[in-house]
Amino acid sequence: MGKADRNKSQSARARIAEQQAAQRKAEKRRRTLAVSGVGAVLLVVIVVIIVAAVASSNKPKQATATNGPLPAGVQADLTVPASTLAKVGAGAALPGAIRPATGTALVSGGKPEMLYIGAEWCPYCAAERWAMAVALSRFGTFSPLRGIHSSATDVYPNTATLTFYGATYTSKYLVFTPVENQDINHNPLQKPTPAQQAIWNKYDPSNGYPFIDIGNRFIAGTTYDPQILHGLTWSQIAANLHDPASPVAQGAVGSANLITAAICKITGNLPANVCTTAPVRALEGQI
Repeated sequence: MGKADRNKSQSARARIAEQQAAQRKAEKRRRTLAVSGVGAVLLVVIVVIIVAAVASSNKPKQATATNGPLPAGVQADLTVPASTLAKVGAGAALPGAIRPATGTALVSGGKPEMLYIGAEWCPYCAAERWAMAVALSRFGTFSPLRGIHSSATDVYPNTATLTFYGATYTSKYLVFTPVENQDINHNPLQKPTPAQQAIWNKYDPSNGYPFIDIGNRFIAGTTYDPQILHGLTWSQIAANLHDPASPVAQGAVGSANLITAAICKITGNLPANVCTTAPVRALEGQI
């Protein structure tokens, strides 16, 4: 990486860190106001709340009514050709985006486990799901994924993305455990288990989104700049994953390659047709 590219990457990392810090402060304020508001309403209009609760119980738990099947071909495009993966390499992934971790190996059912905690409204999670889906598609298969957009009122509004909520993932090599903690409207969606919460607290005391734990050997958050996806549709993003020169591929596929290398380290470099091919072996030495 040249000096200009290095400076550009460092600038992007600093901007993203500043945006995420502001986002966490805003979310903390929102939660505080929500709690105090609920307390006041409970004291004044308890009957109204009971009626509202009964009514809401008849509605779907998640506020993801805008979810829908991905356009034809989008999920298939998550399988990126080996030639494209090799050409992209680490691409525009942020330096140090995946860092080593220490602790008891994270396993489930005898397999190494990858834990993801995010939120459907989060624009950084919106970007990260594309990279994770590309990487994980090399080790197993997802049930049909659904498409959503990130919050309309956050940075990079309405970023087209996937949701892992309600999806299943099948692999001979690892277990993928996604926790979509909040829905598009910041309402509770999936609560981490006490063990998951303890891991989240340990490696990210601020409980920021996204949080990725790869077997307790590697930790990641935002691995590339989500700005490159802004304004693109699901189909446009998926198609750009196959163009190694596109900013989307440089970001999402570059990050997917790093995630793949980290996964290979927890699976014992299995399967060989993934873990021994370019650029995975080279990237394993960089994380």
